[in-house]
Amino acid sequence: MSGGEAETGTDKLKLDFPAEAVARLTISNPAKRNALDHEILDAITATVPKLDRGIEIRCLIITGADPMFSAGYDIGGIPDESFSEDAEALVAHPFPAALETLGAYPWPTLAALNGHCLGGALELAITCDLRICSDAAKLGMPPAKLGLIYGHTGLRRFIETIGAPRTREMFFTGQNLTADRAEEINLVNRLSAKAELEADSIELAALIAANAPLSMKGNKQAIGTLLENPVLSDAQEKELVELRESCFHSEDFKEGIRAFAEKRKPNWTGR
Repeated sequence: MSGGEAETGTDKLKLDFPAEAVARLTISNPAKRNALDHEILDAITATVPKLDRGIEIRCLIITGADPMFSAGYDIGGIPDESFSEDAEALVAHPFPAALETLGAYPWPTLAALNGHCLGGALELAITCDLRICSDAAKLGMPPAKLGLIYGHTGLRRFIETIGAPRTREMFFTGQNLTADRAEEINLVNRLSAKAELEADSIELAALIAANAPLSMKGNKQAIGTLLENPVLSDAQEKELVELRESCFHSEDFKEGIRAFAEKRKPNWTGR
């Protein structure tokens, strides 16, 4: 599947299919610098599970409508008289639900950071498996400048991504990072010229989607289990061993070996 757009329930989140087996969600809230509001977050929660369609879609891109990825939570317009309740409601419910849904998506996910990526939007980006970033973008976590104590689940995501020392630096200083610095500390995987970011992200997603479906889902599952459980229980270790052994009995493994020997593109079936 490629080309065309589909419904997400809101104009603030666009869904299209820019390459074979690749879906793309684009945050589009230009009046608020693509800030994440209830409508966008609820749409992510509702849309992402629907993209798990067998092997039809094997990589998901999340990006923003130019000129930036997202300014983070949309809390700027909350009135003073209801600020505490409304701000907590946004941060405590639709945001975690959207990230949990994205994190649970069984196929590889790619954040294409076409511009500045700040606050909660950066946590959304690191919830994805990979990040490709415009060399003109700046990335930052401003809680220290806003009086916000960040959620422990979000802090854990940053610690897993860049380590505790860099997480402390980001959250204690509140300073934005250049794209070069973000790549240096492994906050992003790759950099791209801003004008080429869209094409480069689609190319990378298509490269991922062209690989064996069972391998991608299985490796993502195994990596997730290892990250969540630094010490495996006997049951978890048995599950991972069985997961690996299952590939040897699959049609795709046989097809991959045949295609490699015959120097042709594999015909994956996901079985």
